[in-house]
Parts: sequence; structure tokens; C-alpha cells
Amino acid sequence: MRMINNFLEGIIYHIKGLSFAMKRSKLLFLGILRFFILIAFTIALSTIIISYHDKLMGIVWSKPESIWIVWIWHFVSWIMTMVLVGIATILSYLISQIFFSIFIMDYMSKITEQILTGKLEEPKKISFFRHIIYLIKQEIPRTILPVLILLFLLIIGWITPFGPIFAIISSALTIVFLAWDNTDLVPTRRFLPFKDRFFLMLRNLPFHIGFGLFFLVPIFNTVFFSFAPVGATIYYLDVLSKK
Repeated sequence: MRMINNFLEGIIYHIKGLSFAMKRSKLLFLGILRFFILIAFTIALSTIIISYHDKLMGIVWSKPESIWIVWIWHFVSWIMTMVLVGIATILSYLISQIFFSIFIMDYMSKITEQILTGKLEEPKKISFFRHIIYLIKQEIPRTILPVLILLFLLIIGWITPFGPIFAIISSALTIVFLAWDNTDLVPTRRFLPFKDRFFLMLRNLPFHIGFGLFFLVPIFNTVFFSFAPVGATIYYLDVLSKK
């Protein structure tokens, strides 16, 4: 029962955060800014990567002359295009997240905490430059580790007959890690060690699955993704900070 409640809390707090942000002009602006940064990187990298599509396809398989085989070549070409777009999306996420989005996310989280509590709790004062370096250093393992785990599962799925099972596990882990990227903002700002923050996420796994479900909704997932720091911060202040 507790797991179900925790799961439902994830759904509720994501909606609550989106509603909260829509009513505050500063949060609304930052969410839209994050949305356009991610889209801009995705378009730019997709254009660059796909521009090498013909060369890569030529290396994999030269276009056959037979009209009976050429349709298979077009199918393989389409698959490669999808793979390239997927790679571009992952790279866009990593680059925008480490160098741009983390600052916007942290700022959205700070604004939310300030509105809800009337103050910003920071255990120790550090310079602006050191704070930026700290955020980047914390974001690298939080972003890279999930990608490595998911790639490992993807490879295992390819080389074993249990591909569909690993695909389901990978999807579940993807939304968990994306949710954690948001719920981890406040404890990171309060300088909790990475190990403690990771186990905090594991102890609230059902919540992260519920919170991350919105990231599976096509088209709308980018909007939910952009405003997720608000709902995650509200949850941390309401629930996790009192445990």
C-alpha cells in the first residue's frame, strides 16, 4: 500500500508542480527557456549528424542496383536515420543538461523553495564561480551514470534473447533517472554526498516511477520535462525534508 501511495504521489506532485509554475511568470519563463534550449540543441545536432547519413550508409551498405533489393536498402537507411536522431537527442540532452539546463533547473528550484518557505536554505556560502563548478561536477555523474547503465542494458538486450524484457527495464530506469535529476536538486544544493542522494532516490523508487511517467507521453513529455524541477522541489520540501 505504501508503494502505491508513493507511486501516486509522483503523479500528483508532477501535476502540482506544473500548475504551480504556470501561475508564476518567472517560473513559466524559465521553463519555456529550458524547453527551447533543448529543442535548439536537438535540431542543431540532428542536422549535423544526419548530414553524414549518406557517408555512413555508404560504409554500412552501398545502394544496390537491383530494384528487388533496393527497398531493403531504403528500410535499413530509414532505421539508420532513426538511430542517428536518437544519438542526437541523447547528445543534446547531455550537453544542454551539463552546461545549461542544470543552472536553469537549480534556479527554478530556488525560486520554488523561496516562494514556499520564504527563505532559501543553503548550509554554507560559496562564491558564484565555485557554485557553478560544484553544480557541473554533481551533474556529470548524475547524467553520465544513468546513460552508461542504460547503454549496458541495451547491449545485453541485443546479445541475449531477453531483449523485450530489458527494453521494459530500460524504459522504467529511464524515467526513474529523469525524475531523480529533478528530485536531486535540493539535496545537491544542500551538499548531501552523492551516495546519500542516490540511496534517497532508491528508497523512494515508486515515487520516481510515478513522477517520470509523464516523460513517456509523446510531444507533451518535453513540456513536462521543462517544468519538472518545480514539482520535484515541492515534493522534497513537503515530504523528504521531513523524514
